[in-house]
Amino acid sequence: MRDSDQISRERAEEQRVVQRARAGDRGALRQLVEAHKDRLYSFVRRMVRNHHDAEEICQEAFLKAFGALDAYCSAYRFSTWLFTIAYRVCLNSLRRRRAYTGEVEFATLSLPGGEAGAAAAESEEAARLREMVWEAVDRLSPPQRATVLLFYRHDQSCHEIARVLQVPVATVKSHLHRARARLRQLLVPVTEGQVRAFCNLTG
Repeated sequence: MRDSDQISRERAEEQRVVQRARAGDRGALRQLVEAHKDRLYSFVRRMVRNHHDAEEICQEAFLKAFGALDAYCSAYRFSTWLFTIAYRVCLNSLRRRRAYTGEVEFATLSLPGGEAGAAAAESEEAARLREMVWEAVDRLSPPQRATVLLFYRHDQSCHEIARVLQVPVATVKSHLHRARARLRQLLVPVTEGQVRAFCNLTG
């Protein structure tokens, strides 16, 4: 786990890159793309469930971000700001596809690590369980899906997620709290022990 000093150094370096990008440094722009493209694509791909659309949305998000760098507030991580832009583009894309469904909740997952989880990941049962859970994620409304993805897959805090979704922190916490019951509902055939095994695989 990174210590606070390392995080501070990374944030400071990121701000230096952003400043260079603001000044028109193409190398800095490329550096920002390389630093965030994989995580952004992973988030967007799970949001829109289409590879081609995800690539287009990521490109649009980067273009929007680079076109508005003067509006970026250094009090927040650049990734938080970038994900905010990408989330809005995702919503617009989903609305155009008439894929905006009603509010559905998901679940809180703890993510313990360890060798047992790595071994379970190799089993067919674990793979099947993982598929079942992500199918449940795909049934969520875009705001709920985004909350789950940002919290569990991208390690963002509730405060950061609130900024991305542009909702109160209490709303984010409510999504995560109420989601626990929804996970149990969606995965009725899955035992509690299997769910715990899955938690080892999603970190």
